[in-house]
Amino acid sequence: MEYHRTKDILHVMKILGHKNIQNTLKYTQLVNFEDDEYICKAAKTLKDASGLVEAGFEYVCEIQDAKLFRKRK
Repeated sequence: MEYHRTKDILHVMKILGHKNIQNTLKYTQLVNFEDDEYICKAAKTLKDASGLVEAGFEYVCEIQDAKLFRKRK
């Protein structure tokens, strides 16, 4: 429930006292985000990718030499 509210996996990991993020991910996969909407951005350079991560975007995948990132609205 905390992850659904905050969308912050590291915060939830700390609250639950997990030392390994994989343990936290097991629990957060149970959360249903049907209404989630994302802002999507693409990065072609390391500087672009670094800026997106600093802005709170998470890495999704790489397609045609561009790295795709997303952040919940």
